[in-house]
Amino acid sequence: MTEIDRLAAWLAGQGLALAVDARLTRLSGGIANRNELVPLASGPAVLRRPPPGLLAAGASDMAREARVLAALAPHFPLAPRLIAYCDDAAVLGTQFQLIEWRPGVAIAGQLPDGVGDGLVETTLQAMAALHALDPAAVGLGDLGKPEGFFARQLKGWTQRAAAVWPDGLPADVAALIAALAAAVPAEAGAPVLLHMDLKPDNLLIDPANMQARAMIDWDMATRGPRGFDLAILLSYWIEPGDPEGVKPLQAVPSLTPGWPGRRGVAARYQAISGGDVGDLVWPLALARLRLAVAWMQLYRKWQRGEMDGSRYQGFEPLAGAIIAHALAAYGKGDL
Repeated sequence: MTEIDRLAAWLAGQGLALAVDARLTRLSGGIANRNELVPLASGPAVLRRPPPGLLAAGASDMAREARVLAALAPHFPLAPRLIAYCDDAAVLGTQFQLIEWRPGVAIAGQLPDGVGDGLVETTLQAMAALHALDPAAVGLGDLGKPEGFFARQLKGWTQRAAAVWPDGLPADVAALIAALAAAVPAEAGAPVLLHMDLKPDNLLIDPANMQARAMIDWDMATRGPRGFDLAILLSYWIEPGDPEGVKPLQAVPSLTPGWPGRRGVAARYQAISGGDVGDLVWPLALARLRLAVAWMQLYRKWQRGEMDGSRYQGFEPLAGAIIAHALAAYGKGDL
């Protein structure tokens, strides 16, 4: 039985059906999880599942994402509707979910032709709208563990760093972790819902008016200090004066002439949200550690033959450059 046949049989048990002559079409974008367009009899949907091979602890958690989407969709217009979730690996070899398909453009390292200004504002408005939700009121008051958030995040990413550098941590990685461990801050403000990877390419944008139509990739969502979602965005935000080694990251079109720097982005978010983000120097250093380790996880998967594409080959030197940048900025108390 083919994959599409197994999917059709499982859907029938959920009261759903594929369209006639349905097939899976890989969607562009994304560097880890697999997203495929699948036509249901009721309309298009997105089949979402983890990448093949070994997964890092907590990565690509489709069950978490399904729970978050099921709770959020009635309350948060940018959350796509969950159609179905499957935890039976016998169907497609792994857990997966079907979510509502929405039209829109995901913008990564370069602005597409014809796209005007407004992406920064759109991204920060979407972030502020998410953070304005009351987690308990949307049924997610028990998501994650916000108490001791920073210490737990540092511990988790330290363990993941040890896994991707099994022969011993590089000197810069060890130094950054030691510096962060010596000064774990208290969390600022009340915990909010965190997306944990909210950058422009995890928004689907209508290029005609630069309005967000959907916020996607919720598999790491949790509760915690709002400043960490902002720090994660800033970890991708490369400025012209940054070291050359981090510029190939190209996850955000922040090198576009006229775009604000990291401090400008942080100030604008604070103005929009009115929320307390606290001092961002420590959270941003942690977010950069997280980013470097995540890139190394993908590099190791590529080494094992679990990921296709030559771009992953450059993730190891990029991870090293991100760590060096993080260590230098943290040492200066800078963003």
